[in-house]
Amino acid sequence: MNESQIRTLDQVRAFLNGTLAVEFKPLGDDTARYRHICEVLRRFSYHRLRKGERGWVLRYLRATCGFSRAQLTRLVARAAQGETLAKRYMAPSQAFARRFTDADIVLLAKIDQQFGTLSGPATAHLLQRAFSVYADERFERLAGVSVSHLYNLRHSFRYCAQRVAHTPTHATAVSIGTRKAPAPEGRPGFIRIDSVHQGDWDGAKGVYHVNAVDCVTQWQVVGSCPRLIEAFMLPLLEAMFAQFPFRILGFHADNGGEYINFHVAKMLNRLHIKLTKSRPRSSNDNALAETKNGAVVRKIYGYEHIAQEHAVLLNAFNRRYLNPLLNLHRPCLFATEVPDPDKPGRTRKVYRHTDVMTPLEKLTTVPEAASFLRQGISLQALQEQASAKTDLQAATEFNRAKEKLFATIRRAA
Repeated sequence: MNESQIRTLDQVRAFLNGTLAVEFKPLGDDTARYRHICEVLRRFSYHRLRKGERGWVLRYLRATCGFSRAQLTRLVARAAQGETLAKRYMAPSQAFARRFTDADIVLLAKIDQQFGTLSGPATAHLLQRAFSVYADERFERLAGVSVSHLYNLRHSFRYCAQRVAHTPTHATAVSIGTRKAPAPEGRPGFIRIDSVHQGDWDGAKGVYHVNAVDCVTQWQVVGSCPRLIEAFMLPLLEAMFAQFPFRILGFHADNGGEYINFHVAKMLNRLHIKLTKSRPRSSNDNALAETKNGAVVRKIYGYEHIAQEHAVLLNAFNRRYLNPLLNLHRPCLFATEVPDPDKPGRTRKVYRHTDVMTPLEKLTTVPEAASFLRQGISLQALQEQASAKTDLQAATEFNRAKEKLFATIRRAA
């Protein structure tokens, strides 16, 4: 760098402001840059400058040396104390030897894949048996791995490339929807909604179930889609809304991005549906949907992986068998609020035998229920549909269809 003509602070300011032409040439290695720092400090008598003037010199050195601010500050402090600048570190003469090779890590990933990622001690025991009992020479090094280092190998890049697919959650402030609990005030049509994932299989995502439950009547509609993206979610939500016998007035979800986004908000606004979302530290806001996830969706579909391509088949099953069974034949418990004898002025919920009824029966008890129904639907038609089969006949037909569904899924797998 030919910058020897810069000898005053005014020239430094002009250089930094881009008004002075300077001819640049490569500085070379760090040793040359160290010499340049010492030369500039000597030329400007750095130790005699005031604080503001020193700032201009430091900015000039950063522009000409390329060091970071923190590193340059340390180098200038050492030079100002009269120390000769030189590297304080050296490359290691010999790198650490690797005990476990990439082939070992791939072998460990295969063991975890076949056994479903057991605990560290159980996996270490499997590796020892593979070498000592079955004389598999490939496990010679892995047979001596410690449990703690086994977890290190599972977090290595090579292992993650074989088995792990990371999908981090990105927290984003979104001004969509209102943070409040649903307030149906005895009116049907205020639904709470949540998603249930049907498991992964070595990085392959399974199908997603969308579970919507009415706050007042517990009328429940379950739908399935391959992925929680706009192309699948919007048609599914509209199809699920159509399966409710009453108009949808409110839509409450947790803060998941599959529901709290501009596409869903635009669709709900078009349908005149109010969007609300759960509040922080208020776990009961979406508790009804969460309990139905475990009591209905998980109980019926379990936790076994179901591939995404079966979403259409699952949707047909939900519409024809599952949703009619849930709403016309499966009883639900409804709470009654009574005064709390232990806490005067407060109430508590009790569940009585007389409060057990199907969602359709609960709908018929709602005052002026007919005024909430969608056009073309009547309570009489719904009751005739429920009376066409006994509860036992409907449950038997549902179980047969469920067995046939899972047999089809297993054959496809």
